[in-house]
Amino acid sequence: MHDAETMAEIKRLYYAEHWRVGTIATQLGIHPEVVSRAVNRQPGTLRQASPRPRQIDPFLPWLTETLERYPRLAATVLHRMLRERGYPGGVVQLRRIVRRLRPRRQEAFLRLSSLPGEAAQVDWADFGRVQVDRAERRLSAFVMTLCHSRALYVEFFFDQSLVSFLRGHIRGFEHFGGVARTVVTDNLRSVVLERRGDQIRFHPRYLELAGHYGFEPRPCHVARGNEKGRVERSIRFLRESFFAVHAFSGLSALNAGVRRWVEQIADARPWPDDRSRTCAEVFDDAEQARLLALPLHPLDTSERTTVRSRKTLWVRFDRNDYSIPPDAVGQELTLLASDTEVRLLDGSAQIARHRRCYGQGERVTDPAHTHALLASKRAARAGALDSPLRLAVPEVETFLAAAFPRYRNTALLTTPLERLLGLYGQEALRAALREALQRGTPTLASVEYLLEKNRRQAQRRPPLPVDLADRPDLAALHVQPHALDAYDRLSKRPVEEDRLDPQPPAAEEDGDE
Repeated sequence: MHDAETMAEIKRLYYAEHWRVGTIATQLGIHPEVVSRAVNRQPGTLRQASPRPRQIDPFLPWLTETLERYPRLAATVLHRMLRERGYPGGVVQLRRIVRRLRPRRQEAFLRLSSLPGEAAQVDWADFGRVQVDRAERRLSAFVMTLCHSRALYVEFFFDQSLVSFLRGHIRGFEHFGGVARTVVTDNLRSVVLERRGDQIRFHPRYLELAGHYGFEPRPCHVARGNEKGRVERSIRFLRESFFAVHAFSGLSALNAGVRRWVEQIADARPWPDDRSRTCAEVFDDAEQARLLALPLHPLDTSERTTVRSRKTLWVRFDRNDYSIPPDAVGQELTLLASDTEVRLLDGSAQIARHRRCYGQGERVTDPAHTHALLASKRAARAGALDSPLRLAVPEVETFLAAAFPRYRNTALLTTPLERLLGLYGQEALRAALREALQRGTPTLASVEYLLEKNRRQAQRRPPLPVDLADRPDLAALHVQPHALDAYDRLSKRPVEEDRLDPQPPAAEEDGDE
């Protein structure tokens, strides 16, 4: 039986100095079985070497998952991919590891850790409904979280449409200054059109985004939202730390506030893997340089639709009306909408540009369009020399011009004014129009009121419309009035020019008187 000092020396030489069992037995002069019992080994078994940290250890989760998805991928390709991710080792050592890790059949694998720049998780967060002017809009937040550093990008939108989803990605990439190699999402319709197990039919617009920026889209498995737990925790943090103390006062103000919150609070929180560092420090030191470079030009995400105005000066988009030039009425136009402006194209030529309105029933009008319409209406009226209303009541031109901003369509006024002309007569209608213009009330109701008021003051009987039900042929009868200027000019001619019978010459005096 050996003393405790010998046993302690055996353990020190075995565990600390890494001597073999036979070497210890020879140097201490004891039997090898004594050494094996001292180090808690069964006789005849080989000693297991203590594990040493290897250069490949931080990359093993990524390497295992990649081999699960692509089991026949060559080790040289894997080595190049690992070098881009910061692996300093050589391809020979990697081949031995790949030979051991390469699976014989493909299985689903959930990675619990992420390399710098490797993955980002995105999701929508619903914040209820808010009032915008006369409309009620759905307020949602697009959240993107980088899996390694936990750096955040947040932007609020009034919907969860595909266009807003794409814009959130693009602005998130621009915020980080690069693109994560993999983007993890839910199976929402903006990403997945159809899924059968692991077979996925992606939305073509989302594939276009992925191809333009070079990332791999990776939807979670069905009913497995925990696979994007980091963005879920970011959303909970956003609700509790930001939205709980910020009331909605407009989309621009809300997004400006959340940008300050991300910079001052979210990115300044301790990094979960090392509490002595912040998320911003980890992003700046380790992750930002590992992101893919941004493309030269961002992807165009303008919402495109075809619109047409049949009669009016406005086209409708997203519950609001936007004006177009008068000569574009009735034509098929292309509408391009961003989240800040609406553009209208006739072919490839831009004919109108407006700020985007998120209210309801609003009319966004370019003054140049109404002025052009007014000028065309005036020109049309100036050419209508045979108009009975215009010839009988010249004041109607000034009245229609003043009433245009209210009525838009002058046919709504000319027909009733012709009816009033037939009931009250020329002089009464002219007086009513002049008075309405003086009062600044160029409306049909004002003219009708003034005609009736003047009739009562003059104590005349109410006008009665002529019933032509039994003579419909007379309803369309029109007698063209003529201007009386020629008669006025004749009345002003010199008297001697107007004589029909010239004076006879004076009689000669009779010389035989």
